Amino acid sequence: MKNTALTEIHTKIGAKMVPFAGYNMPVQYTGINAEHETVRKAVGVFDVSHMGEFILKGENALDLIQRVTSNDAAKLYDGKVQYSCLPNEDGGIVDDLLVYRIDDKTYMLVVNASNIEKDWNWISKYNTYGVDMKNISDRTSLLAIQGPKAADALQSLTDIDLASMEYYTFKKGKFAGIDNVIVSATGYTGAGGFEIYFDNEHAEFIWNEVFKAGEPFGIKPIGLAARDTLRLEMGFCLYGNDIDDTTSPLEAGLGWVTKFNKEFTNSEALQQQKQAGVERKLIGFEMIDRGIPRHDYLIVDADGNTIGKVTSGTQSPSLQKAIGLGYVKNEFAKEDSEIYISIRDAKVKARVVKPPFYK
Repeated sequence: MKNTALTEIHTKIGAKMVPFAGYNMPVQYTGINAEHETVRKAVGVFDVSHMGEFILKGENALDLIQRVTSNDAAKLYDGKVQYSCLPNEDGGIVDDLLVYRIDDKTYMLVVNASNIEKDWNWISKYNTYGVDMKNISDRTSLLAIQGPKAADALQSLTDIDLASMEYYTFKKGKFAGIDNVIVSATGYTGAGGFEIYFDNEHAEFIWNEVFKAGEPFGIKPIGLAARDTLRLEMGFCLYGNDIDDTTSPLEAGLGWVTKFNKEFTNSEALQQQKQAGVERKLIGFEMIDRGIPRHDYLIVDADGNTIGKVTSGTQSPSLQKAIGLGYVKNEFAKEDSEIYISIRDAKVKARVVKPPFYK
């Protein structure tokens, strides 16, 4: 098991630690519901240093990114971030990722922890024009500081005007007195906030400074369990659950990051799929009857015929109702369609709704 530079701190302050994507990670500190509410109403800090970061540099860096990702990275400008996918050659997804444009010849890709090696090998396979690639994952720490009070809590630590930063942009500057820190505004919780990237050697110092500065704003450490309930309330996909090597970006509702004005891996087949229409779709649903949907539960019709599968599900702390995501046959994907989740052999009624669940 790998540790992050902050594992010792998490253990010291009483986090419940679990193995996640090969790392020893804090799943919760005081309890999922309380931590979830902290992020929705104030400000919370996630250690997400297990995520992967690659630097791509050189004349052909953009060309390589264009070949392997589904979104159009040519639209990026310095300081802009883009959400994208790495399509595989069989219609599925290698990973979903963020693309940061540092300058016209330098990009940072942020990938999922469980896919670091897989993504590195995949991109390297297409690197036929000598792009300089560096995997900086093991030396990079990442804090996601999320919630409506995040800008106020962090502003005293930096000259970057946090309140004026637009969604999906980033700036490089001084943070807590440390140079060359990347501060970005992407977020995976729907509660606003920032991601702070820095070298491992500064991790403990920056963690302590963030908590000192954030104390008047009720800042708290948050575990991965609340990260999951927060992202699910927004209908954000989690790789390995809602998208994987077998799900097409079009089935997953990621047509908006699949741009056919350029050629990329498997773009021709995906374009044909778009024209023909998909046979199944990722939908959001909320439970009408009592029951909590879980990953891999079957979705059935009124007669009990299997029409799909749950990919993510939980009891939403903000909405006090059970919600989920899942793939169903196209004819059941329409909003307000009645579907049933098979929970311990019982048919439990649910309704198709359009995410985000939490508005």
